[in-house]
Amino acid sequence: MTDCTKTYKEIAEKFYLDGNVTDIRPYGEGHINLTLLVTTDKRRYIMQKMNTRVFSDPDALMRNICGVTEHLRAHGVETLEVIPAKNGDPYWRGDEKYRVYAFIENTVTYQQVPDLITFENSGRAFGEFQNYLAAFDASRLSETIPRFHDTPKRFADFCTALQADKYGRAKLCRKETEFLLSHKDTYSKITEGLKDGSIPLRVTHNDTKLNNILMDAKTGKARAVIDLDTIMPGSMLYDFGDSIRFGASTAPEDEKDLSKVNFSLELFGAYARGFCGAVKDSITPREAELLPYSAYLMTVECGMRFLTDYLEGNVYFATKYEEHNLVRCRTQLSLAGQMEERFADMGKLVETALAN
Repeated sequence: MTDCTKTYKEIAEKFYLDGNVTDIRPYGEGHINLTLLVTTDKRRYIMQKMNTRVFSDPDALMRNICGVTEHLRAHGVETLEVIPAKNGDPYWRGDEKYRVYAFIENTVTYQQVPDLITFENSGRAFGEFQNYLAAFDASRLSETIPRFHDTPKRFADFCTALQADKYGRAKLCRKETEFLLSHKDTYSKITEGLKDGSIPLRVTHNDTKLNNILMDAKTGKARAVIDLDTIMPGSMLYDFGDSIRFGASTAPEDEKDLSKVNFSLELFGAYARGFCGAVKDSITPREAELLPYSAYLMTVECGMRFLTDYLEGNVYFATKYEEHNLVRCRTQLSLAGQMEERFADMGKLVETALAN
């Protein structure tokens, strides 16, 4: 056993685990928190070292997670189970912050959309997640990342980075800059709607990628929504839009060949069938109207964030090479432009999904 593993074992034993620790190893493909699989002689657990640079208030973070999971469990919904530390706290408050969840057995996750049925199931899962939390007072939740989906604020951050041009990179991204500047009047519909009340405040997940749903290994149906660090008050449009951004593209997020990057209307329709089928009794007319726009907005916002980070020297997102964030930005803006052209088709698919 290495010294590092011994240290992790000492930390794991600070929690109420069932049995004696027999093995600890890295687990999953997350980029924010360090995730470990802890095995005892009786069961398995997930232990994470929390990234306090990204999530600077771990008390608020865990208060959000505990509140939401307790609400879900009280309504018979399978969800993450927080294992408390032996001092009664929901996480270990040492120099480094750790937490433990019970491992949910007999499930699988997908890094990319394998087929239309799975994507439709994921839409239904996130729609039902909205329904389960409809009675939860979203104002009770803290913003774990303040103004996370405040697109006008993200645009202001981009403009500041562009003007500073600390690393002389602005000349390398003129086309992308022109796109973002020319679309500046399209960024505020959701934030303005939340302010004036035309869009209801809801509990939102804010990271609705397919790999944040545990699917049953046998049936393929959704079992539990995970990765609740970004649970915050917001709009269901954020969750719908981010799912489409991630799942309705025909290429990886960092595909260099933009000819391979296409927005799939077929995948959009599959997800809309699942999501809209779940929320059709609770979604407002204004939210329904903005579902296609939300896919565009979350995609262009993500591209904006990638470009801002590129201009600032790649300080936020993990990168494998110097232009990685610029490549990511290009895929997102390509998708956003294609979505703009298909708004009418997307709207018809939403109408059909809500009518069935």
